[in-house]
Amino acid sequence: MSDIKQKDAGAIADAWQSLRRHTPARIAPGHAGVSLPTREVLAFSQAHALARDAVYAALDVPRLRTALEGLGLAISTVQSAAPSRAAYLARPDWGRRLHPDSALPEASEAGSVVLLVADGLSATAVQQHAPPLLEALLPKLSALDVGPLIIAEQARVGLSDAIGERLQARMVINLIGERPGLSAPDSLGAYLTFSPRPGCSDAQRNCVSNIRPRGLGFEEAANEIARLTHSALRHGCSGVALAAKAGAVDALPR
Repeated sequence: MSDIKQKDAGAIADAWQSLRRHTPARIAPGHAGVSLPTREVLAFSQAHALARDAVYAALDVPRLRTALEGLGLAISTVQSAAPSRAAYLARPDWGRRLHPDSALPEASEAGSVVLLVADGLSATAVQQHAPPLLEALLPKLSALDVGPLIIAEQARVGLSDAIGERLQARMVINLIGERPGLSAPDSLGAYLTFSPRPGCSDAQRNCVSNIRPRGLGFEEAANEIARLTHSALRHGCSGVALAAKAGAVDALPR
């Protein structure tokens, strides 16, 4: 019987090992007596520290502007109504409102699609992944009237509504740092809102999530964002309404 039990235990261990190759999630970490193995405790502590660093990291706006200048779009920078990172984390509503001193281009200078790059809850993700994602995305939007590019600090997803309304945009694509997970401190999200205005709910947005080299790759994410953008403009809506109206969202012509 002991030989059979050992074989069964070996088969289970092999199955978990196989699964670990396909996910960064913490599965079957093992045990040392009644505790976790030291390596798992240390790995968790490191992941937690990386997530905290991502939340509190400040966006290096000059470096980001330099990385984005080659895209050929006019670039503006704004801040939300949150005066500090501590205030931003304590008052999410402030992160959805523009600071009164924020300078935006005139509405007449804006295109029908406005691009917003916002620090959100992971400036790390924005700093690293927004430039290569935009480089992959813009050629796929070449048939549209796109611009300007707005960089926003202390921003929540809803800040795109205030900006979109001010610029009279038909649509805003908001590339924003997502809430860090314990295996993904650098996840970038893209939130697409048709007819943006204060008061829009999450049901009126489409989201493409987990954009990063170890998640959804830049080219694949750009294809999905472009597909949703073209479909939203074609049908005049986004979010749940788009899924219902377009029938699980149209495919772009190949």
